[in-house]
Amino acid sequence: MRKLFFWISVCLFSYNAANTQELQARLTVNVNKDKVGTQVDRKVFQTLQTTLTNFINNRKWTTDVFQTNEKIQCNFLLNINDVSDQNVFKATLSVQAARTAFNTVYQSPLINFIDDDIIFRYQEFQPIEFNENRIQGNDPLASNLSAVMAYWAYMILGFDYDSFTVRGGDPYFLKAQNIVNNAPERQGITGWKNYEGLRNRYWLSENLNNNRFALIHDALYSYYRSGIDIFYENEEEGRNGIYNSLSFISSVNAANPNSMVVQFFFQGKSTELVNVFSKADRNMKDRALDLLLKLDITNARAYSGLK
Repeated sequence: MRKLFFWISVCLFSYNAANTQELQARLTVNVNKDKVGTQVDRKVFQTLQTTLTNFINNRKWTTDVFQTNEKIQCNFLLNINDVSDQNVFKATLSVQAARTAFNTVYQSPLINFIDDDIIFRYQEFQPIEFNENRIQGNDPLASNLSAVMAYWAYMILGFDYDSFTVRGGDPYFLKAQNIVNNAPERQGITGWKNYEGLRNRYWLSENLNNNRFALIHDALYSYYRSGIDIFYENEEEGRNGIYNSLSFISSVNAANPNSMVVQFFFQGKSTELVNVFSKADRNMKDRALDLLLKLDITNARAYSGLK
């Protein structure tokens, strides 16, 4: 009887633990067959995919308890472009995350970004480990993979929390900043420094933790809680909330032209924004179009339907 009770307790604990994780990620490792030679054993890529999936989904990233239906839906696509004899991989990482609109099954985009600066060392069955107090690890090239994945996990959490509470994502943006400040350093590792580009991990973290960009957090909250979450019950009120978020972003852009976080905000949202404003009255449609054409030049053609 005591053995039965013990195993029931173990099962219940395991069940509860499995339902406390925050992220529900689908991670895919894709190999560029034109660039990666056939001499590389293809099993290593499958092992890497499984190991990274477990790292993201099984790690406890916050102190909060998430129910199964509260888990954040996200996708990672690791495109392998080169593998050296020293088990050094060069890759790009596509990161997507979405957030369910309140009382619907609709998934509104949170993040849609391609990180081009990924280099890491990996041997089959090598564990993926991450220690916030020792991010550099024993081998910077091996540690760079876990640092990049942890960085994006915290970014996803930050954006999600910001979408529910004003400045709710601050603790996770700070954790991402900690990774940037203590990132692995070695020749070939890039994406962590301000001088390595204008659109990298450094600048996104810098913008989100810099008070000069404080209104971006108000924009995130207004877009989702005052916009997307109520749009299907009250289109006009939801549309106003989303327009207000664009106004906040316009203020950020005016004070900080060509900043990364403004462009980052709009990636993956053009279709949603067209749908939101397509049924607006002419005045609202024109005001929204004016802001969108100034703030999201890359997707100007997508917004032509609002004219």
